[in-house]
Amino acid sequence: MPTALAVPTYRRLFAAQAISLAGSGLTTVALGLLAYDLAGTDAGLILGTVFAIKMLAYVVVAPVAAALVHAAPPRSVLVGADLARVVVVLGLPLVTSVWQVYVLVLVLQTASAVHTPAYQAALPRVLPDERQYTQALSLSRLSEDLEMVLSPLLAAALLLVVPSSDLFVGTAIGFAVSALLVSRLRLAGPRPVPDDAGTFAERARRGVTVMLRTPALRAVLALNMVVAAGGAFVLVQYVVIARETYGRGEGTAALLMAALGAGSLTVTVLLPRALEALPERAVMLGGGGLLVVATTAVAAAVRVSGTGGLVAVGALVLLVGAGWAAAETPVGRIITRTTAEQDQPAVFAAQFSLSHACWLLTYPLAGWIGGWGVSTAALVLAALSTVALVATAAFWPTRDTSARVAS
Repeated sequence: MPTALAVPTYRRLFAAQAISLAGSGLTTVALGLLAYDLAGTDAGLILGTVFAIKMLAYVVVAPVAAALVHAAPPRSVLVGADLARVVVVLGLPLVTSVWQVYVLVLVLQTASAVHTPAYQAALPRVLPDERQYTQALSLSRLSEDLEMVLSPLLAAALLLVVPSSDLFVGTAIGFAVSALLVSRLRLAGPRPVPDDAGTFAERARRGVTVMLRTPALRAVLALNMVVAAGGAFVLVQYVVIARETYGRGEGTAALLMAALGAGSLTVTVLLPRALEALPERAVMLGGGGLLVVATTAVAAAVRVSGTGGLVAVGALVLLVGAGWAAAETPVGRIITRTTAEQDQPAVFAAQFSLSHACWLLTYPLAGWIGGWGVSTAALVLAALSTVALVATAAFWPTRDTSARVAS
């Protein structure tokens, strides 16, 4: 068992995160069913807009929220965000028009944009030991992967006995339990920002400013694009590959997603030990390189017809997942190592926002270029990943990155 789980405070935090993620997964399924009830065959348009709202909320809200709540106790921030999500998801089954869905989703994702960076910033203070903190990062990634795989299965099981609207009730219960677990914890906040720390606008920009002034964090900004380009290709095109390229059914599409998750899960489990032997730079650049090579190879694999081609694509998607996890999971270690403690909440919020800005670009790009063919989409997005990976290596000095940059 990871030694991080022996720390009672972290154990409760991790349980709260896992339960909250399960609720989020149920919401994704329930929103799809709600969209179909409201719009029928236009449900895809509604869901596309919902995901765009989600990304915009993440990009715009996170730095602003960090500036607003910079002096608030972390426990209050986490519990408040969870309770806001409880109220929103209980309201979703009551909507009667599409615009109401959009408004509630905006509020829901705003709360998530407050909750996630606050949780990320709390972890290094709960687990000051770097080895345990690395385990916590891997467990967080593991929870996210399991949420993607298990939540649809949980939703399917629940739909056998309850109507689809009750999935929102299950989601609300998950968020409420998360709030309850966190409310019983004593979480230390960062050292307070001095009274002369600047105006609200300056505080909102603080995280971005620190990232731009820190060599390793400038590299992380570029690495975000490496991950978003390769990841968006798979997440947008996997159904097309299964259904159109190979003429298979929904089960094959699900297996491709399972391959992505399996690659990520495997690396996530191995990562703590790997980071004891290798520097983050080598692991993260190696993961980005693996993702680039695998995405490029998909362009050739999809030209191979039959089962052999499909198996090759599945293996490459697994490698994309592995590279994704290796490149992204250690980011928290870089932030805590290079950033002053009082600036960490702002930097985590900036990373959350800017990484999602990359996805906001690559999601529609993957869909648009996919109209020219899956192979073309793979090559274009792999090229974008390659340029970003070169920038990552150039920005990131090979010397130790432990020096902290003052805000």
